[in-house]
Amino acid sequence: MRIAVVGSYGTGMTMRAERIPGRGETLGDATFSLGPGGKGSNQAIGAARLGADVSLLTAIGDDVLGAQGRELWRREGVDASAVATVDAPTMTGVILVEQDGENRIIVAPGALDLLSPAHVAGFAEVIADADLLMVCNEIPADTVAAALRTAAEHGTPTLFNPAPARDLPQDVAALVDVLTPNLTEAQVLTGLDTTDPGALLDALRQRFAAKIVLTCGTDGAHVDDGVERAHVPPVLATRVVDTTGAGDAFNAAFAVAWCRGWDLRRAARYAAAAGAFAVAHHEVVPGLPRSEDLEER
Repeated sequence: MRIAVVGSYGTGMTMRAERIPGRGETLGDATFSLGPGGKGSNQAIGAARLGADVSLLTAIGDDVLGAQGRELWRREGVDASAVATVDAPTMTGVILVEQDGENRIIVAPGALDLLSPAHVAGFAEVIADADLLMVCNEIPADTVAAALRTAAEHGTPTLFNPAPARDLPQDVAALVDVLTPNLTEAQVLTGLDTTDPGALLDALRQRFAAKIVLTCGTDGAHVDDGVERAHVPPVLATRVVDTTGAGDAFNAAFAVAWCRGWDLRRAARYAAAAGAFAVAHHEVVPGLPRSEDLEER
């Protein structure tokens, strides 16, 4: 199976502490780690580890962090030949993780702000040859739109992970085949201040013709194929140490399962198992499972 990914890459600087400091407060006794991240790269690596032939389009700086990214993709078997090197620093995120695994993240986009529709045009042949295009929201909105339009022009199915949350023009929304928001992202897309999955799915259905997978953390996921809805129970993690990469693991596993021809519910169960694996591991890339780590549910 061939999966094309248009999305982000960056480096995560993670601080772990018993709790997050309040405004003006300084805490000691934290631990620090540095590791690769970015939803596009994470999902590309996750899909490659689960057996997909993956090509990635992102933008990096001509710096040490960008070089580390290219080495990472080489090791993980991700085709990064289309990755653009631009005149800006590689994206960096600062991640604060509390003792219970919950996290807060702030990002300096850097090179990602320069990933453009022109770069997508150069990636069009890869998109055309793919079985699925994955796109996330950590890149400029016009680049997201260009990627989805290119896939539509070539008949390539699309999976859009609207993270981080921002609104989507209706003409672009119409190009999404599979939509995978979490509760917060669904609220932004619908304008609703509710965590009720049914209400959010009703509102999303008014805007999207896509198949929808609404992820709800410890409540599992709710899927809607346009005809029927179903609740997919959560897969319980052996422990929870870091929730940072759970969504990326979920999306990567879902994409692979979908390309295998699995139905929506079965693909979401497999993806939930990947998410449970991820939260039991510190940092994102170590928490992206391989096929032998997951049961075919």
